[in-house]
Amino acid sequence: MDQTLHFILLIALCSVSECVQRQYHFINEMKNWTEAQRYCREKYTDLATVDNINDMNKLNKSVNNDKEVWIGLQKTGRDQWQWSSGEPALYLNWATGQPEGRDDCAVMKNGKFKDLPCSDKRHLICNNTSAELIFVNQLMNWTDAQSYCRQNHTDLVIVRNQNENQQVQQFIRDRQFSGSHVWIGLFRVTKTWQWSDQSNSSYTYWKSGEPNNAGGSENCAAVELNSGTQEQWLDMSCTKPYSFVCHEDAELILIKKNLPWSEALRYCRQNHVDLVSVHSKEIQRRVMNVVKQASTAAVWLGLRHSCTVGIWFWVSGETVCYQNWAPGYGTSEEDCEHAVRSGAVQSGRDQRWISRRETEKLNFICSKNLE
Repeated sequence: MDQTLHFILLIALCSVSECVQRQYHFINEMKNWTEAQRYCREKYTDLATVDNINDMNKLNKSVNNDKEVWIGLQKTGRDQWQWSSGEPALYLNWATGQPEGRDDCAVMKNGKFKDLPCSDKRHLICNNTSAELIFVNQLMNWTDAQSYCRQNHTDLVIVRNQNENQQVQQFIRDRQFSGSHVWIGLFRVTKTWQWSDQSNSSYTYWKSGEPNNAGGSENCAAVELNSGTQEQWLDMSCTKPYSFVCHEDAELILIKKNLPWSEALRYCRQNHVDLVSVHSKEIQRRVMNVVKQASTAAVWLGLRHSCTVGIWFWVSGETVCYQNWAPGYGTSEEDCEHAVRSGAVQSGRDQRWISRRETEKLNFICSKNLE
């Protein structure tokens, strides 16, 4: 009875998304941009990303010379597709010859993606908060379809992997719309410059007249450091050798020890603060940056299943409000007879949460600061 009451008291408001806190590390070695990126990814998280003026000031303080230094901004020139919810499109099931490149919005037809003009009027599928699919038997353009889903449900449907693709395809087939074009939440954005860690930061601090692409080959960004003047950004040839700045998450740290879940929890609490709790998309994005250096296929989170109450909860004392489970995971119907289950994040593929026996030995992520 007391244990049941304890878990009931864990129910709390979901945490609010928070800003990424980064530590910057100046590397006084001369490397081209690609070499600098490789070094940062091996030793830290990535080449430096800058979200705002405070980050820029912190980066400047980390540098102790007055030359140009590489940061993690690079010209891509690529069109990118992303989901209406803001998630990056890591899974794209294009039909043969698609996308054609003329149009900016995507439909599903016979289980495959196709680009169409956003002004076309098509049927649509929405998601709701319970991850259910809602077919809307009305013809709308893509923008109106997005607005309708956001106002009445959650958003236009997201298709993250092959399993979800098959579910949506079957959903359309069951409603006898096979062979029709149906709007999904995929659209094209053009990002001329992008951060190395795939950050969505839109902050820029170019020097006047920059980027100017002098010589037609200046595809990487550096900070110009001049004593007595404000440091600003230049576009430079990626092959030039400069020192550079790396960043790592100031609050999360990947531990490349292979430990069972309970020992990982003990390690984090003795050496840092706790196993990480992922309360928001923002924290999940930070976890995705950290976990890419893991040496195991999955990495422990501070996520545990209670067989007594049949819920998942965070060791920080909160229930699971934000959800990022891989298909087939995260239900209350865990196999409690054979092993206690704990939560981990995939280090490859789309980095979703999965359930694992707590006796498995995995890398893990600790939080370094109290929230």
